[in-house]
Amino acid sequence: MIKAHGLTKRYGDRTVVQDLEFTVRPGTVTGFLGPNGAGKSTTMRMLLGLDAPTRGNSTVNGRSYATHPAPLTQVGALLEARSVHPGRSALNHLMALAHTHGIPRRRVEEVIDLAGLTDAAHRRVKGFSLGMGQRLGVAAALLGDPATVILDEPVNGLDPEGVLWIRTLLTSLAAEGRTVLVSSHLMSEMALTADHLIVIGRGRLLADTTVDELIRSAGGASVKVVTPQPDELAARLKDPGVTITEAPAHELRIRGVDAAHIGGVAAAHAITLHELTPQTVSLEQAFMDLTQESVDHRPQQRTPATPTPSPLTGAAA
Repeated sequence: MIKAHGLTKRYGDRTVVQDLEFTVRPGTVTGFLGPNGAGKSTTMRMLLGLDAPTRGNSTVNGRSYATHPAPLTQVGALLEARSVHPGRSALNHLMALAHTHGIPRRRVEEVIDLAGLTDAAHRRVKGFSLGMGQRLGVAAALLGDPATVILDEPVNGLDPEGVLWIRTLLTSLAAEGRTVLVSSHLMSEMALTADHLIVIGRGRLLADTTVDELIRSAGGASVKVVTPQPDELAARLKDPGVTITEAPAHELRIRGVDAAHIGGVAAAHAITLHELTPQTVSLEQAFMDLTQESVDHRPQQRTPATPTPSPLTGAAA
């Protein structure tokens, strides 16, 4: 379990992280989300004792990271996959880490195989692709068989097969009862992988919730209905908790009840339905709505230039 208590980090007069309070529980994959510059990496570094907080504290498995006598067996982390001596082989890099904790060679070989690096184990890391470097970083994070895993952008540089591997790995680690905290900019992956979300913006906590709750709070739960009897159906569904918006072509957008209820009401009153489709916004859209005031750099939308008439024909050039 990971706990942050009033976690704050300042650099001079600039506050990067401010009063963060959250708990990452075992048995779930918790997504750590935020726009660029939100303070995610700084927060992760403070959890791992790499940056000292200006105020507040954090614990991993009940104590600060620095006080664990064998931290690799408690917390496995991937923050920067390229922080490896380029002249070492993947095997030698992991063996060097293993020696610091008395981890046997067989465990090194296990994580190399788990990461799909068996054929590259004796190659120098400087020749690795970005994706292979990520795999090595994940192998290092899992070396001590830790109860808690913290990964920063683990799918960066991975091909589709590698992304699927990470997705499966994260869910299997959580299923084993481990605590998994993972940051990513790929909302589609978070929607498939994460059970819980912690969202920050400009160093402040914006949400500590489930994926479903975040989407629901964004107004994403609705049902599209196409019927030749829209007025009759709307009248039958009228309720203080139900919102019905009429669109052209006999289409209704209904919020407050699910598709099963709407279908039951239509069947009970012999109302013909041509379409009955649950609609949700994507996690990406819900995230963008939540963090729109926390984005420091937003590109301007270009307006297409108006065609100018040709001086010879009068037509648009």
